[in-house]
Amino acid sequence: MEAYKQEFIEFMVDSEVLKFGDFTLKSGRKSPFFMNAGAYVMGAQLRRLGEYYARAIHDSYGLDFDVLFGPAYKGIPLAVATAMAISELYGREIRYCSNRKEIKDHGDTGILLGSRLQDGDRVVIIEDVTTSGKSIEETFPILKSQADVEIVGLMVSLNRMERGLESEKSALEEIREKYGFAAGAIVTMADVVEYLYNRPYRGKVYIDDTLKNAIDAYYAQYGAR
Repeated sequence: MEAYKQEFIEFMVDSEVLKFGDFTLKSGRKSPFFMNAGAYVMGAQLRRLGEYYARAIHDSYGLDFDVLFGPAYKGIPLAVATAMAISELYGREIRYCSNRKEIKDHGDTGILLGSRLQDGDRVVIIEDVTTSGKSIEETFPILKSQADVEIVGLMVSLNRMERGLESEKSALEEIREKYGFAAGAIVTMADVVEYLYNRPYRGKVYIDDTLKNAIDAYYAQYGAR
């Protein structure tokens, strides 16, 4: 596992974005882990988060694209932070773009924030986490309605590795098959378990045998095939 991925796992734990215990998800599933990207609230956290996304996007897709699109609302700060990080780390200027939930009819009109989309633009979509793929169902037609763009891929922070709502495949795999573009993550839950299982971090073992058994049982029931 690359060093920045190990650091990102520690970063999620330190930021209390990734938690372990007993959680009820929006889907109704009972999960032994939970991720809340809304807990990134400090400037230093957002700077580091943008750097992790930038490295993962660089490794997965390269930098031959024009626009980072962050779906409203959580995708907006992600797109801004990552565009800044790509500029600082790689010297590449990428435009940022997001959508509004409501179309603005005065001033800076339209449904988009940030850069306008242009025919021929190559776009990377950036999100926090994708469980069911529902957000892409909303995002894809918005992008295609604004210009004749090519979607290079989707990048999320954590691949939960559980099946989507339409099949036994993961949400990211469903997106690949349905829309025809790549979908990746900075880390997967398999990476998280591998790195934290029975490994003390800051004097605490976050994934001990009991929690590991709970995670294994969760994936036996909800894991992607």
